[in-house]
Amino acid sequence: MSEHNHVVDKDGNVALGKVNEALDRIDPEQKEVILNNFEDFKAYLGKRIHLARKIGLGEEQLAVAAEKIADYLADHEEPRNSEEKLLQELWKVGSKEERHRLAHMLVKLAR
Repeated sequence: MSEHNHVVDKDGNVALGKVNEALDRIDPEQKEVILNNFEDFKAYLGKRIHLARKIGLGEEQLAVAAEKIADYLADHEEPRNSEEKLLQELWKVGSKEERHRLAHMLVKLAR
């Protein structure tokens, strides 16, 4: 896959506009495995956070990316377990600032 299809380029620049495209490209079976179990979901996010840190993304960039992912999940995926349901409900009732703080907490949780 060429670099223009990735959310993060080789220089560490983040194209947040590509987050939805990247999430749409995940194989439906793989997506089901990731989202079916909350511990698997945290592990998946943890691996992605580790990779992002290795290429130099900071805490704020990670939180902004987490916001985009949470927006996508809240709009496009049904919760598969009680933890995801709670996160979705918190996301839906939160203000922009509260969502941003929750994104920071999600990054910490997944580390």
